[in-house]
Amino acid sequence: MTTEQLIAQIHKKNSFLCIGLDVNLNKIPPHLLEEEDPIFSFNKAIIDATHHLCVAYKPNTAFYEAYGIKGWKSLEKTIAYLNEKYPEIFTIADAKRGDIGNTSTMYAKAFFEDLAFDSVTVAPYMGKDSVEPFLAFEGKHTIMLGLTSNEGAFDFQTLQTEKKELYKTVLETSKNWQNSQNLMYVVGATKAEYFKEIRNIIPNSFLLVPGVGAQGGNLQDVCSYGMSENIGLLINSSRGIIYASQEKDFATAAAKQAAKLQVEMHLILSNKKSQG
Repeated sequence: MTTEQLIAQIHKKNSFLCIGLDVNLNKIPPHLLEEEDPIFSFNKAIIDATHHLCVAYKPNTAFYEAYGIKGWKSLEKTIAYLNEKYPEIFTIADAKRGDIGNTSTMYAKAFFEDLAFDSVTVAPYMGKDSVEPFLAFEGKHTIMLGLTSNEGAFDFQTLQTEKKELYKTVLETSKNWQNSQNLMYVVGATKAEYFKEIRNIIPNSFLLVPGVGAQGGNLQDVCSYGMSENIGLLINSSRGIIYASQEKDFATAAAKQAAKLQVEMHLILSNKKSQG
């Protein structure tokens, strides 16, 4: 999927919502545990109920790898279902991979070719030769960790180096990597005050923003500081949507929660359009 196609979906649906499919068998409705593949059954119901309200889905691969080969098969079925039934949806493998050379190429092949995701999250700690192999895949996007929302982010990411924070050096350096036009970035919603400075460095890149909802991030603040001319935001919500209910109405309850965010996003987009 191209960036232009993603932007078109945002305007069509009046939404820049990304739904995280982080499936924990201890949290899904108990009646689904009787299914042959409870993870896929859960995902399919959530997707069918919410696809018109969002533009992206983001399975965190750890929640599938934890269940071994069965979990990986559930992930494979989930992405295949999305690509077949809702090809307009942008898909994100939240895998946070990061290694060098051939290893990164093989990670990229796994997610881009075998599973056919549109994008994958990566960690840039090992530098350009851990990220450029992902960027080499035409028509695919690499979503690099920029400034995360966890408490430990302050251990390294905001340390001063050469009179600027480390995360700023990472962002600036990444712009010079081969095929950097395929880069997107993860920026946590709980650090909304940083978005203005981040936009000074990467004014037009798409930002994947976790942390809205259950983690305390504020949508209005994120949009105020982080929205670009082409929208440039994918706001992720996981637990607040998919675990809205543990009863048989779980998919309907998820849709209601997603709709609340979509309505708020529609208003933000309308205001942006009216302001020219």
